[in-house]
Amino acid sequence: MSTAVSTASPRAGSASSGPRRRRLGSTGIVYLALVGILVISAGLVAAQGGSFFSQGNLFYLLSQTSLLGFVAIGQTFVILCKSLDLSVGYVVAWSSLVAATTMAGDPSRIWLGVVAALAVAAGVGLVNGLVISKLRVNSFIATLGVGLIIKGYLDTQFKGPSGEVPQAFQSFGYTRIGPVPVSVIVLAVVMVLGVVLLTRTRGGYHMFAVGGNIDVARLSGIRTDRSIILAHVLCSLCAGVAGLLIAARFGTGNALVYTYGYDLNSIAAVVLGGTLLMGGRGSIMGTIAGVLILASLDTVFNVLDVSPFFKDVLRGAIIIAAVAMYARRQIDPASSRARFKALAQSVRPGSRGGPGGAEPENPSTTTGKEATR
Repeated sequence: MSTAVSTASPRAGSASSGPRRRRLGSTGIVYLALVGILVISAGLVAAQGGSFFSQGNLFYLLSQTSLLGFVAIGQTFVILCKSLDLSVGYVVAWSSLVAATTMAGDPSRIWLGVVAALAVAAGVGLVNGLVISKLRVNSFIATLGVGLIIKGYLDTQFKGPSGEVPQAFQSFGYTRIGPVPVSVIVLAVVMVLGVVLLTRTRGGYHMFAVGGNIDVARLSGIRTDRSIILAHVLCSLCAGVAGLLIAARFGTGNALVYTYGYDLNSIAAVVLGGTLLMGGRGSIMGTIAGVLILASLDTVFNVLDVSPFFKDVLRGAIIIAAVAMYARRQIDPASSRARFKALAQSVRPGSRGGPGGAEPENPSTTTGKEATR
């Protein structure tokens, strides 16, 4: 056993003897792109005599980041499982209304409103996951259908802003430390929890495996339905948190929040962050970078007073360019098979691998292990 581990394959040996070229990962690329966009934005604003990094602009940028960030983190979970959620915008709107109407301006009902909003959001995610995993309905159709059902309910029951959020809870939407809103701090906590879930728990490994190849994952003993349901529940919970933030900022619930485009914008942020729409590869850190890119573009467009039409054209071009670039950098099939075979072994009962091991996104170490066998 020890001989097999210590013996290097010819391929590995040749790689170590010569100069090694390490390709920058998709997360590194998107952060480099973010830096480039920030530099260009600062230059454009400075050319007109302004400062892109003024406290007001930074506060606007971070405020946009926190709202979209919650939804995008949740969207990352489902896309990693090769799924999709088009109901998040409606969940955000419904959660804001549930929170505001439950609180009804009473500070003693804040926690009741928070729990009720998150419970409704989790229920929507559970329905999405069950329809997709048990009824085998395509995720695009399933979540769109659920979203339209929610839309019909909201349009029928609510004609405008409803409910009232107590002043104490509105601090979640407006309080800031310097230019940093409190909501961004909460977003950072959610981000860390998401990273830990994906890289240090068995459930996170299952999501990568299901997104990589659901048939192989099922044959390896993974309960694929459970992973898909969990991903959709987490996605809706994150959308519910965004709904709470909306209610805190508006001071009331609003049924028209679903028109703000959180569904498609969250998918765009996830794709910009390097997560593959085909599933099995991606990271929350990359998603946050994608959110920051979109928020930076919105900020500089507002400062420069760019027309909404041209704004959408530029954002669409950037998204297409990013997807095309990631498509050219796909890992080779041999590395993909080796990576998902290692994932399957790590999640089998009694195996030596596990959630505390190496991150499942690294195909190089997996290929080396396969070669030594």
